[in-house]
Amino acid sequence: MNSKEGYLLELHNISKDFYGNRVLHNINLFVKPGEIVGLVGENGAGKSTLMNILFGSPIIRDTGGFEGKVIFNGKEVNFFSPFDALNAGIGMVHQEFLLIPRFTVTENVMLNREPMKYSVISEIFGTKINLINRNQMKQKTIEALKILEVELDPEITINKIPVGYKQYTEIAREINREYTKLLVLDEPTAVLTESEASIVIKALKKLAKKGISVIFISHRLEEIFDVCDKIVVLRNGAVQKELIPSRTSASEVAEYMIGYEIKNNESESRGIRKLNEIILEVNDLWVNMPAEQVKGVSFEVKRGEIFGIGGLAGQGKLGIANGIMGLFPSEGKVKFKGKTFYLNNTQNALKLGIAFVSEDRRGIGLLLDETVFLNICFTAMKVKNEFTKPFLGISWINIRDDKTMREISKEYIEALHINCVSEIQKARELSGGNQQKLCLAKAFILKPELMFVSEPTRGIDVGAKRLVLDVLRRFNIQYGTTIIITSSELEELKMVSDRIAILSEGKIAGILPFTAKSRDFGLLMLGQNIQKESIKSIK
Repeated sequence: MNSKEGYLLELHNISKDFYGNRVLHNINLFVKPGEIVGLVGENGAGKSTLMNILFGSPIIRDTGGFEGKVIFNGKEVNFFSPFDALNAGIGMVHQEFLLIPRFTVTENVMLNREPMKYSVISEIFGTKINLINRNQMKQKTIEALKILEVELDPEITINKIPVGYKQYTEIAREINREYTKLLVLDEPTAVLTESEASIVIKALKKLAKKGISVIFISHRLEEIFDVCDKIVVLRNGAVQKELIPSRTSASEVAEYMIGYEIKNNESESRGIRKLNEIILEVNDLWVNMPAEQVKGVSFEVKRGEIFGIGGLAGQGKLGIANGIMGLFPSEGKVKFKGKTFYLNNTQNALKLGIAFVSEDRRGIGLLLDETVFLNICFTAMKVKNEFTKPFLGISWINIRDDKTMREISKEYIEALHINCVSEIQKARELSGGNQQKLCLAKAFILKPELMFVSEPTRGIDVGAKRLVLDVLRRFNIQYGTTIIITSSELEELKMVSDRIAILSEGKIAGILPFTAKSRDFGLLMLGQNIQKESIKSIK
């Protein structure tokens, strides 16, 4: 197949099978030099698989390869590994982090590209014993971070920074490569707030002006419209439509993505619920979570309430759930159902009927190399001794009841619309959004009295986002479960929460009902005072 003149990248009739499941169907995609192409679609639509083919990811080769042709810079290519793609001039920021936790930001940004400095001994023994030029490494990292306009200590280790700054490190690593011709970003802003995401958008525009092409995958349509020259919509592994941002609308794009018209069910249709009984009391809570420190917050949550926690990145909102659940050192006074709750003990929290859906689904939430059904049932099996049966009738020897686990898992797969081949598929093989829904199923099966949910729709597209939020609300109403939801998206919190607390500099700036104006929430996020009568007391 001949190359098309004027294009840097050409994908011709790309198809792919995974475990007997056809996930891509004759994809055609073309990118010009300096062009930013938005690639959108629901989770499981095939976006990440298509980019893995382009980037030479081992999972593609190990599962039988692909059909079709890839032409890059005028030549047909079939990269054997990501190193081949990098050497050809393709950089990729994956949806999930590919960082070394105990390496510094500088060491991660400059990995395998460390500049060397001359050594006198190398005159005798050769250049292999040249020393790494750490000062030059640090300077190059600082320059990359400056493009992003991010203040981050280049000497801090990755395991000491929050999720958002890990993403900045990933992006800095790719934009630091001098020979990059094409940059692929798979949900680069999913873990960032709107203000943080604008930094990335600005950087992409700078790179495009330098002639670097960008494929930008995002579930945030406002970003797609802001930065992209054209939009390619995938659904069920096929291209549905190619659109020009100035000639379309967000609703049209969303309809091509999910295959049906989106109807607005705004939060105004909900009434304010009268809830009285206090289930959780938090007094002077301090949490030592790096870059998300909590500094003496106090609040109460009512039984059956959906209590939202919002705020900008690094202001402490993620620290509350992580601290109470014992994942980071914390101190203060907490009462659950009127009784003293002992901090720094995750096992104790789970046994008391408190569940947690972490913002870090791969690092904390899932057993990636285990099956879907085991992921759903694992915590219930370990904490509540469910899904076990006597071995050969011996009551004191229990083994896993895989049959029961598989049957009940099917119910949650259907209820949450988890897109998988079957309940025995490995969690690692699911798309990012489906992994997130798997984390929710894992918590729901515990039937908790109180559930912390952090960033429940991170990396999830428009249609799946509404599904997850609706499921949370339905679970709250059906079982009376109290939910504390932490999110970077204010509108998401307003859709489901009864009240919303905004954190600023590690403290609660105010708590408002979901009916309050977005302007008032925005002022709280910026640390500004609003009229006292607008703030609803939590006493």
